[in-house]
Amino acid sequence: MNWLKQQVANVAGTQEPIYGHSAIQSVAKQAETTPYTELQPEDLKWTAMESTCVETQVFYLMAESGHIGMVQVIYSNVAGIHTTCQFNTKIFYPNKDGKPTHNPLWCSDALDNQSFDDRKFSFYADGCAVTLDDTATTYNIKSAINESSIVNLTVSRTSPGFQVGTNGKSFFGTDPQQPWGTMRHAFWPRCRVQGSIITKEDGAIDFAGRGLFIHALQGMKPHHAAAKWTFADFQSENYSAIIMEYTTPPSYGSTVVNVGGVVKDGEIIYAGVTNTAEHMEVEEDPETQWLAPTAVKLTWKGKTKGGDDVNAELAGSLGERLDKVDIMAKVPGFVKTLVGGVVGTKPYIFQYSPQQNLQLKIKVGDEEKVEEGVLFSEATFIS
Repeated sequence: MNWLKQQVANVAGTQEPIYGHSAIQSVAKQAETTPYTELQPEDLKWTAMESTCVETQVFYLMAESGHIGMVQVIYSNVAGIHTTCQFNTKIFYPNKDGKPTHNPLWCSDALDNQSFDDRKFSFYADGCAVTLDDTATTYNIKSAINESSIVNLTVSRTSPGFQVGTNGKSFFGTDPQQPWGTMRHAFWPRCRVQGSIITKEDGAIDFAGRGLFIHALQGMKPHHAAAKWTFADFQSENYSAIIMEYTTPPSYGSTVVNVGGVVKDGEIIYAGVTNTAEHMEVEEDPETQWLAPTAVKLTWKGKTKGGDDVNAELAGSLGERLDKVDIMAKVPGFVKTLVGGVVGTKPYIFQYSPQQNLQLKIKVGDEEKVEEGVLFSEATFIS
């Protein structure tokens, strides 16, 4: 009966019943014995489920020029009935005299005739390709579907990739042997980026710098899996530190799942679930009534492969917000009101990158280091 209720909620988009904590098998359980596994080529395949899902490959870019960017492919399926794909690009411009030189550039385009290579390592659509090379260490991202952002980028990992636990997955469902939903994240936390995004207004923007790649799968309706998210991507000369945290809706006991890690070139220092993401100070956004963060504290705690203790911390003010994104902005108003009323969703993303570089404090064994770097952070509120 629980399975039937969940399937009705999946198709109709309604809220799910309260199943409680026991209805999510968090990846934290796997991490008790296997904190993380290094990604192998097979772990980079598209799943392309034929049931309800949202699957994405997203590349976060931090250019030496001060630009911050994101390019993303989204594959979504509703109840096995309708599949759509989207290509998104976003550019944040560097500050001049304390203010951004431009408003963020946002382009979002529906894709036609999507397909995968035989092994599902690479994605193709009309005017767009995200391809993994034969060494499984470099992605090439090309898109000419929107003349406002013509993308030609190469993203190569410089440290091993990882997934938490043995497969990176949390499972949703009252029967652990037959889950009705999944959540998975796989990371290349430290990458070298080359190439450019050509814009109408500024021509070619050189995105040479550092990057982060995430392959994510939500094998259920997104608002059923998570009520809110905190994401952080810190990149410095020698370290990369990332956190992806979500809190489930009350249906699954408002359970917090946090995955992340700290790496340097050629080495995973630590990865696992013993991380925290605290909103140290918040401020109510008058438009949405969400309590958006103004200061954060991020921590990572665990052990190296060799058994040394690892403690890392990053804390400080988020500064002036980069953007506030109404996720449903392109949905017609009456549909937006209807969906918000039926499902209780009001999805917004608050995006930040402090003008004042924050410091990562890291202690490995007896060795302590402090390094300044660039933080890009998101706080997402759904329901």
